[in-house]
Amino acid sequence: MSTLLSPETPAYAVPEANLVPVSNHLGSMLAIPPSRMFLINKSLKVFQEKQPGVPVFDASQGDGGASLPGVPEALLDRAFELQKQHGTAYDMPFGTDAYRKAVAEQYWKLAPETGWGPANVIGTQGGRDGLVKAYQAMLALGHGRQGDVIVVSRVPWISYNWGPYGIGANVMWAPGRPEEAWSYSEEGIQACVDEAAKQGRKVAGLVITSPDNPTGQTLTLERQIALGRAALEAGVAFVLYDWMYHAVTDGGMTDVNALLLAFEPALRNRIMVLDGITKCLGGSNIRNCHLLAPEAVVKMIVAQASHTVIPSFFSLAVAMAAYEKGLLNAAAPIIEPTRASRAWLKAYLKEQGLTHIIGQGYYAFIKVADSLAAKGWADSEPMGQYLAENHGVAIVPGAFFSPYGGEWVRFSYATPRERTQGAAERLVAALNDLKK
Repeated sequence: MSTLLSPETPAYAVPEANLVPVSNHLGSMLAIPPSRMFLINKSLKVFQEKQPGVPVFDASQGDGGASLPGVPEALLDRAFELQKQHGTAYDMPFGTDAYRKAVAEQYWKLAPETGWGPANVIGTQGGRDGLVKAYQAMLALGHGRQGDVIVVSRVPWISYNWGPYGIGANVMWAPGRPEEAWSYSEEGIQACVDEAAKQGRKVAGLVITSPDNPTGQTLTLERQIALGRAALEAGVAFVLYDWMYHAVTDGGMTDVNALLLAFEPALRNRIMVLDGITKCLGGSNIRNCHLLAPEAVVKMIVAQASHTVIPSFFSLAVAMAAYEKGLLNAAAPIIEPTRASRAWLKAYLKEQGLTHIIGQGYYAFIKVADSLAAKGWADSEPMGQYLAENHGVAIVPGAFFSPYGGEWVRFSYATPRERTQGAAERLVAALNDLKK
């Protein structure tokens, strides 16, 4: 039986053997920069002041709640009814049992043979919250160390660079070639494991995003499974499948049962899936997301979330209202114009002879190297402000994502077709002007 210290003596909250070791690494970390993604379209105001009445086009948006109708009012009304019925008391750190059941049974329709069900669902306060919780589980349950590695693509979504770093993981860009949309390969994944080992590090997690942000690159489920298996067999602790854009694809939702059943139980227990209503329902400011995860991960995240971030019920209720209706039906005001824009843009970019990547999701990635060279710019960073202020079209410079995207720009077609057409034609005209 332990003896309590005098209440007048300082005492740690955990046993000495469990104290966090002292490290000075926080003082030597690179300062995490704020995301410029939220600022790029502000430059359109300069163009509007110079040319009042001339239309402007925002092709920088990754937010269907801004560029498309967003969550239908009927769903918001239904969610509010659920909120009134539910009340405003604390919920569980995973959300509610009803939400878990809706995700598992109405949305994913999890098959009994997977061994996964409502208890494998964790509601989170948006995608970034879900990702941070996943990274923390990767580090703690993977190899039990900070400073290990999270592997992402060569040109990743900007927050993949900084989200893991902020909680003590080192991000590694996997090998990839632009002509292959910087896609992972089995050899590249093994090379990451080997490179990390040279510094005494291990790979705690690999993130597979399909459709991808920023490139739009889309992988078949079979390819995603092959890459995940290669990673797990190479010693990567966890593989996270980020499917936030999958419902807006031409083929519809990815089959999560096929994913889970492709892995034997031991490997299945090292897989997570991230999804939510941010993209397919235009619910960016609703902040609803969920993780599907194995039991050990769920237990750890739920325990920690009880002391940190618990998802709001209203965010869960909006998702439940959509699942009641059927997600693809509920999300039609986002999905249908995005698909129409995608079909038009594919043909247009090909017709213009522009080197580009356009798979599915929200984005096309367009190479602008000739225009950059003509202007004398080292990369696409200054192009974002220039195009918005002088040509009235906002895009996102590929240089924002990584240096390997420096000759590219991200173009969002998550807008009505006529807006996508206006933005694309304005962009092409501007690129041609730069080369004169």
